Amino acid sequence: MDTDFIYTYPALIPGILKKRYKRFLADIELESGETITAHCANTGPMIGVCDVDSRVYLSKSNNPKRKLAYSWELIEVDNTWVGINTALPNRVIKQVLEQEKFPPLQGKYNQVRPEVPYGKNKKSRIDFLLSNESEKNPIYVEVKNTTLATEKMALFPDTVTTRGQKHLQELMDLLPDAQPIMLYFINRGDCNRFSPGDNYDPEYGKLFREAVEKGVKILPCRFNITPQGIRYLGLAELVL
Repeated sequence: MDTDFIYTYPALIPGILKKRYKRFLADIELESGETITAHCANTGPMIGVCDVDSRVYLSKSNNPKRKLAYSWELIEVDNTWVGINTALPNRVIKQVLEQEKFPPLQGKYNQVRPEVPYGKNKKSRIDFLLSNESEKNPIYVEVKNTTLATEKMALFPDTVTTRGQKHLQELMDLLPDAQPIMLYFINRGDCNRFSPGDNYDPEYGKLFREAVEKGVKILPCRFNITPQGIRYLGLAELVL
């Protein structure tokens, strides 16, 4: 195992994307010539990361109860591998937080709790609540998968997201009694800058800048994606 990887993929299966449809389905042609239908966890528009005839990689589950055995994990875009499984970033971040191996937050907590109720009437759940013995200034971390890019600039969101707007507002509401963090998991290694996707959701961009001004910490985290595993590359430059 490569010790540089913060996450190692299971053995992935190569193929060619033939069709993405009904938001959560993708037809993939395998090397054998067989075409299979894979589950697509990313139900968004996937702008720039679902071009037909692109190289892709799949994982395969041995769970007999699954309707679709294959899951679409990666796609190649301009010679760069992009992770498109939206379920994976939270698993990766949970793993590195529990191992205390995530540089931006090392040494700032000793307890990790996922999916903790918070917000108005406790009707929302934060991805991760980090705390220490004193329980003072707990750290609330929300994770957003980010694949949209233009000229080495990662952008989020890629469509109007009222849920994302709500998350920004709820993080602001935590101040000053907690340390709210919005972590953007840039699921491709070719971006060194990050900015809100104003053209796709102007209201999100407005709330994003308000959150920054009020003290919500932004962590635009860069990751190098390969069919073998994921490496952490550091923080992208924040462009407001």
